[in-house]
Formats: sequence, C-alpha cells, structure tokens
Amino acid sequence: MNGTLDASTATPGPARAHARHAASDTDCDAFIRDLYDQYGPLLVRYAARLLDGDWHKAEDVLQETAARAWKHARFLGPRGEHIRPWLFTVVRNLVIDQHRARQVRPLELVPAEELDAVCDGADSTLTSQVVLDALRELNEQQRTVIQLMYYLECSVAQAAEYLGIPPGTVKSRAFYAIRALRRTLETQGVVGA
Repeated sequence: MNGTLDASTATPGPARAHARHAASDTDCDAFIRDLYDQYGPLLVRYAARLLDGDWHKAEDVLQETAARAWKHARFLGPRGEHIRPWLFTVVRNLVIDQHRARQVRPLELVPAEELDAVCDGADSTLTSQVVLDALRELNEQQRTVIQLMYYLECSVAQAAEYLGIPPGTVKSRAFYAIRALRRTLETQGVVGA
C-alpha cells in the first residue's frame, strides 16, 4: 500500500502459476515414489492373491493404481492415513473390472483334439505338417498344453483354468513339451542340434 512491492507480488501471474505447477509436479513425483516404496509390495501381493497368483497382471494392476493415485495426488497427499484403504480399494476394483471383462468375453473352450493349424502357402503347409507329425510323437499332456498356449495363444492362467491345474504346472508342462518337440524335430533333421 505504501508504494513498494515485495518479491512475491513482483512476479507476474503466469510465472507464479508455472512455479506453483512445477513444485506440485515435484510433489506428485515424490508422492508416487513414496507410494511404490511404502505400498508397492503389499499391493502386488494383494492383487496377485485376487488374481489367482498371476503376478504379471498384479504388476499391471499396481501400475494402474499408481497412475490413478498420481492423478489424485493433490487430494491424497495430505491425507496420509487414508491413502492405504484407498489404494487397496482401487486394486480390488481394478481386479473386479478385469474379472467382469473376462466374463463378458470368456475364453472359448475348444476340445484340444479339434485344433488344426490354418496355413496358406506351400512352404508353411509343409512346415506345419512336419510340426504336426512331431506333435503326434508327444504324449497327450504335452500336446494339449502346446495346442492351448501356442495355437490358441492362451495365457498361462487361461490354460491352467481350462486344464484345471495350477499355473506353475502349466509352465512346467509347456517347458518339457517344447523341449520334447525340439528333440523330435532334431531327430527328423528339421532343426539343427
């Protein structure tokens, strides 16, 4: 009022707003780092438990939760005691959304013996025939897991659900099935040792 300006009022409006925005971005980044450090492992375990042990999807859920927390960081930051329930609620809701999406478009279950490869050219037809002959050399479990995971492109969780076995067993069967298929193709001279 006495004709002097202090430093805070001398800065033009847009520059002040930019400085305030830059400070808030730094606060948001620190908020997300703290969120990952403090709650990341807990949220991933919780999501994995809700997703029947699918750690990859659980990590995706954690990232989406962090993105939503980042959007709401200004509102969540000062309320530190309320963030944990909010985060767990977001994780739970994201898992429910994934489950509902799967229900809307469920995995199409086709008997494994009815699966055939579709091929266009002569070379791919010949290759497919060689691979199909090699698949016949495998046992039923190995053949089924390869057909589900590589022909139908099912995830480990989907194959486990279809077969009624744990995801770890599906991974193990797939590993040994591919190894047996490679050995069979090597004995036929198709693949080099």
